[in-house]
Amino acid sequence: MQTTERDELRADLVVVGAGVAGLTAALTAAEAGLRVVVLTKGALWRAGATEQSTATFYAQGGIAVVNPEATDDSVDLHLADTIAAGAGLTDPVTSRPILTDGPGAVSGLIGWGAEFDRTVDGELARTREGGHSVRRIIHAGGDATGAAVQSTLSRRLRAAASSSPIVCLDDAIVTDILRAGGQVSGVAFRTRDRDRIVQAPTVLLATGGSGHLYAATTNPAGATADGIALALRAGAVVADMEFIQFHPTMLYVDGARGRRTLISEAVRGEGGRLVDADGRSVTDGVHPRGDLAPRDVVANAIETRLASTGAPCVYLDIRGVSDFERRFPTVTAGVVGAGLDLSSGRIPVVPGAHYLCGGVLTDVDGRTAVPGLLAAGEVARTGLHGANRLASNSLLEGLVLGRRAAAVAVARRDRPVVEVDSTPRTAVAATMPRRELQDRMTRSVALRRDAAGLAAVAADLAGATARPVRTVADVEEAALTLAARVVVAAATARTESRGCHTRTDHPHTDPVGRTRCFGLIDGEISDCAAGDAISDVATLVS
Repeated sequence: MQTTERDELRADLVVVGAGVAGLTAALTAAEAGLRVVVLTKGALWRAGATEQSTATFYAQGGIAVVNPEATDDSVDLHLADTIAAGAGLTDPVTSRPILTDGPGAVSGLIGWGAEFDRTVDGELARTREGGHSVRRIIHAGGDATGAAVQSTLSRRLRAAASSSPIVCLDDAIVTDILRAGGQVSGVAFRTRDRDRIVQAPTVLLATGGSGHLYAATTNPAGATADGIALALRAGAVVADMEFIQFHPTMLYVDGARGRRTLISEAVRGEGGRLVDADGRSVTDGVHPRGDLAPRDVVANAIETRLASTGAPCVYLDIRGVSDFERRFPTVTAGVVGAGLDLSSGRIPVVPGAHYLCGGVLTDVDGRTAVPGLLAAGEVARTGLHGANRLASNSLLEGLVLGRRAAAVAVARRDRPVVEVDSTPRTAVAATMPRRELQDRMTRSVALRRDAAGLAAVAADLAGATARPVRTVADVEEAALTLAARVVVAAATARTESRGCHTRTDHPHTDPVGRTRCFGLIDGEISDCAAGDAISDVATLVS
């Protein structure tokens, strides 16, 4: 990798983020001969650390992927389940190729060394999660699929770095997408108090989600909407930002903030039951699939029960799950680590901020409206998730879109890069203190919203103070503030209840499913498109 005297790097592809989408893209591009720089805000891997930096690491359930040899499953059925969960906003045109590419992407991951749980016959073991018609979720280490995927990709990257032009820089936070001549020319980033740049014709945002918009989340500390803010400031468009999925079963610990333990949906797939303090089912009569209904349905059922009983949580009854501690070692460790025990057979749970279903608007190959800027993984809105993500479709999408984005980068490798001034500059951005922002979002823009609460938060955000952005904490708080503004704008504009967006003052669902897109114009959030999920927004993506 070339380094100039102006403290800049040159590459064919810059990948921002080191989760499943980012590392899959980096490895695939490097294998094709591209010079790749990976920038990760945390570390590629820190053995023994109390918290890892990517959401991929914490994915418990698995990867939803069709077994090509199965007689009871098909891409058509997987697509039907995905569309049903997406509550009318899943785009079948872009979703089908993503699901179709799943088996090949998983085979590639296995070829890189990933080991998944197997049956006694040597076949991939599969479980079932909410919204799925059949058992199609492959998993590793019981409920440690994400950790297995992350470690496989990290090991592969370390090995590749010794023999190919690929560099991974830890503790590097991107502060700006550089543009010149109407297209991307690289990124500015900060690492160890040094301001640096990478010149490149293609940049991939794979920064993950925005769970820390809220006081409690299943996401790691770095999930602060960095990619959303970078994309908006670079001129890209975001869509479906109002759809933030609250996982039905986040471990409840009174007064706890920040990242909390996720209780995998697979627990319910293996026989766990959601009950209240009196042992009554939470989902009886709510949906034909009961506890395995789509996540938005189950989360709202829990919220309704909590409102009616005044209780702080409901419970996941695990007495019907055989050999629980062996099958779910990650959940077990999280529960015990929180000072609770499993002897009662009931785990206290509440819905928790989990996954951003919308994001930077892209096509099925990760292209955004800015030439040379790509997005993949949770930060991107491909149309696969619609208004509510189907369980375990996230790792699948990251694998597939990582490979597809790499192919785009290969095709762009010979694009000339217009050099930009690398003189460090201190940005100024409207910033609300993190705790204050989280409390407001948790109170009024979480699982249930109304016009009054949204208007109050919008006014608070409008009054956020502009201040210099110098430290990592500054960058994150500025990103959270901008992301909160667009989430509130999108939630205000959607005067209906759909998927994981519930308006208590508009409980109906519009019979016509539409997506909403927003951009940043002169520092203001602008509603730039509102139309059918594919036809009216496709022209916004290059």
